[in-house]
Amino acid sequence: MRQPLVAGNWKMNGSRSAVGELLEGIKAGLAGVKTAEVAVCPPYVYIPEASTRLAGTAVALGGQNVSTHAGGAYTGEIAASMLVDFGCKYAIVGHSERRTLYGEDDTVVAEKFEVARKAGLVPIFCVGETLEEREGGTTEAVIARQLDAVLDRFGAAALAAGVIAYEPVWAIGTGRTASPQQAQEVHAFIRGRVAAKDRAVAEAIRILYGGSMKPDNAAELMAQPDIDGGLIGGASLKASDFLAICTAANR
Repeated sequence: MRQPLVAGNWKMNGSRSAVGELLEGIKAGLAGVKTAEVAVCPPYVYIPEASTRLAGTAVALGGQNVSTHAGGAYTGEIAASMLVDFGCKYAIVGHSERRTLYGEDDTVVAEKFEVARKAGLVPIFCVGETLEEREGGTTEAVIARQLDAVLDRFGAAALAAGVIAYEPVWAIGTGRTASPQQAQEVHAFIRGRVAAKDRAVAEAIRILYGGSMKPDNAAELMAQPDIDGGLIGGASLKASDFLAICTAANR
């Protein structure tokens, strides 16, 4: 049985006071979360604040991105070791916004996956298609290409150390959501693609849905056999909404 994971990606949102209020709200409602592992990925500058406030809780911390470099003259970048220093467990790699806004291609994403893994972080490896790609019938080809960038270069054993997040780009921040059936079809394809390399890894790896999961659709999405939780954007910025998604994973 794969333990569900619900990870909040706060993106570039918040202030020190808002972050404190959000974290205290999450802490106050954790007793209702029976099944899911819970993680939050704040902006880098708020990771120390989150680390302090979440001390003694089961909530894991993650970074929203990680550099391909271990250190050096890379202004503005954050090394994996720096995330580890502040107690991070996870690092998001290959988020659609990093791919589309900052030009990170499959090769760069694969490198970030491996750097995070080698540093002892669990990469949350994002894959997904645009609206144009979905309407063009190339969803599976796009997902396969993105997955294979890690599988072919580092192998299924490396992938076993991570988590996959399927994020249909057309459903992020648009108010549109893949139906549970649409999401399940892609999750099943992802698991099948990994199984072609290593069935045991495919059975064990958690695959999250990352396309506008909200309190009113979380339970139905997470009831699908290959959906093992969510990578939550906007709904993770309100404690009650985020906790409602976390409790939707209760079994």
